[in-house]
Amino acid sequence: MPMLAPLSPKAEVVASVVAYSLCSGSLVLVNKLILHFLPFPSLVILVQLIASILMIYGGNFFGLMPIDEMNMEFLKPYMIYTVAFSTGVYTNMMCLNQSNVETVIVARACSPLVVSVLDSIFLGRELPSRRSTAALSMIVIGAFGYASTDASFKAQGSSAYFWPALYLIIITFEMVYGKQIVRSVKFKTVSGPVQYTNLLGWPPMLMFAQLGGEFERLKDMMQTYDVTSVWGLLGKLPSESIGLLILGCLIGTGIGYSGWWCRGKVSATSFTLIGVLNKCMTVIVNMMIWDQHASMTGISFLFLCLVGGACYKQSPMRKVRGEDDEPKSLDQDLELASGTPSNKLGLIKRGGENEIMEPLMNQK
Repeated sequence: MPMLAPLSPKAEVVASVVAYSLCSGSLVLVNKLILHFLPFPSLVILVQLIASILMIYGGNFFGLMPIDEMNMEFLKPYMIYTVAFSTGVYTNMMCLNQSNVETVIVARACSPLVVSVLDSIFLGRELPSRRSTAALSMIVIGAFGYASTDASFKAQGSSAYFWPALYLIIITFEMVYGKQIVRSVKFKTVSGPVQYTNLLGWPPMLMFAQLGGEFERLKDMMQTYDVTSVWGLLGKLPSESIGLLILGCLIGTGIGYSGWWCRGKVSATSFTLIGVLNKCMTVIVNMMIWDQHASMTGISFLFLCLVGGACYKQSPMRKVRGEDDEPKSLDQDLELASGTPSNKLGLIKRGGENEIMEPLMNQK
């Protein structure tokens, strides 16, 4: 059987973005359906993380794919990332509890603009061009415009914005730090980042389930259905709920692989922007599927976000002049000097980064 030809660098960028977007958008919709039958968000995520771990190690056991051996040297950076990710999940939950989903969308929409500055400070990229700054600003305006059409968003007091502001800080740190991990920690297989994040990610979800009272609510649900085990409860639920739970585990594993793949191919700002645009698309699909009527003004503002995303142009790596007066990327200069990539966030110094520097949305 002939081997498939490897993708070109540009095609690999496009494939990673499409794969991540499909997994991200579909997982949100599938999880929403799962929560209709099992209203325990932290426990559902916990099941998906454990299922992903079992699939990874099961595939390795049966010789279907190689995996990386656990390395204590890699635990520290991934532990920090997992803490940031888990804190982001918690602040997101608190945002929804204290305010509403529109406020969360606004906070998330502001993140690419902030990350673009941190991208320049820590990851050696140029500041966004005027066109890109205008595009990112357009997304923020669109998100604020969409949220302003919601009456509950207008009625919120200033105290409701503490958690969204904290969520914005956490998510921007997570995006920049996650990119630096990709550049600095080099695995032998594509499963490495997924292994570490899932193995380190399930204990916080267990803690969130406990803090959120999900175990007590699960016991109440089991009593309602007159069963004494989770398996008995699943047997009482409609068969489609089991199918959705399995589908969610498969997509959850897919988003682990596609997310780290995409993060390695684009800048931190572009990756953050993709997440925001996925969120906008998901809101639009939600309106169509669940008949959640929004005003034409609100829908127009969401499309303004999408237009802003289409106009964004990824910033190139910052250039400096070497002794030969030839411009080089900052990362290349640092590698020539020390044999390692730039490491402003204090991560492990490993090999360099193979990344496309052309615009994300404007590759020809």
